[in-house]
Amino acid sequence: MKRLFVILAALAAYCASAFAQEDAQKAIAEAAAEFANAPEEKAAVAKPKRWTTSFALDLGLNQTSLRNWAAGGYDNLNLSAGLDAQAGYAKNLFAWNNRLQLQYGFFWAADKINILQKSNDRIYLESKLSFKTAKDSKWNWTASYDFRSQFTDTWGKYVENEAGSGIWEPTNLKSSFLSPAYNNLALGIEWKPADWFDVNISPLTGSLTICKVEELRKSYGMPQISATDEAVIYSNLLFQFGASIKTNAKFAINDAFFYETQLVLFTDYLNRPFLQNRVNWDNKLTWNIAKFFKIGFSTWLIYDPIVEIDGVTSKIQVKDFLAFNFTYTISNKK
Repeated sequence: MKRLFVILAALAAYCASAFAQEDAQKAIAEAAAEFANAPEEKAAVAKPKRWTTSFALDLGLNQTSLRNWAAGGYDNLNLSAGLDAQAGYAKNLFAWNNRLQLQYGFFWAADKINILQKSNDRIYLESKLSFKTAKDSKWNWTASYDFRSQFTDTWGKYVENEAGSGIWEPTNLKSSFLSPAYNNLALGIEWKPADWFDVNISPLTGSLTICKVEELRKSYGMPQISATDEAVIYSNLLFQFGASIKTNAKFAINDAFFYETQLVLFTDYLNRPFLQNRVNWDNKLTWNIAKFFKIGFSTWLIYDPIVEIDGVTSKIQVKDFLAFNFTYTISNKK
């Protein structure tokens, strides 16, 4: 009897184990079926960055101090600062690019102890809307605006006052804020075969020159309003309508040298078109000698046939600027 009980207990345990194994296999099969029929999870798509920005600040300082120097000379201090800020937006065939360049520099010399003389002064703003003619096209329809001026007064020379007390006074004003200021609004088409090169051809370009300082208006070709025996009155605005071509190139010569250039040509349909043209040509060569230090050499060439320099028009204007700078850049690229 005892043996029969043991046999029945063993049989019951075996049956329970078989049923439990069958339930486990069934649960596994059902889970596998659900997993096979479950929808596939798609990888999260990163949100495209529409904006790209960069911000570069340059600071330059040069100082000379003389003590018992037989060859002569004067203590002097040169300080310059520059800002180059860029912001671009792109979506599908549309793009909007903006750039602001600000530069200012001055020097102090011991022979004119009471004044600071300006060595560099520039405001240059560019903004361009573009729309590709096709997805893979190198041609864009464009609408662009640019503005050029300077911050403060620029004087032609400094003279010592009549008392001879070492106080120097500025004379012969050359330019001032918004005197002149050049505004250009252009509609056209752009050819951009590569990221480093583009040509913008704008057959419809309106140019508005502002000169708020009355004594400078004649020199910058402002139109005459009236004339009397006592004085000639000139307008503070000059409107020109014509065509423009703007070419940009920027590339690396090697890992340390970089070159950037921009050439802008403008002709006025209303005054001797294609025979009397305005030219702006900017060049910049940069040598990165360390992470935060560089040597920059910039040149600017201007030809404006209506601007008088020492009473003579059609003179070519040239300026160059060499600086050793501390440069700090913040950028947000795609």
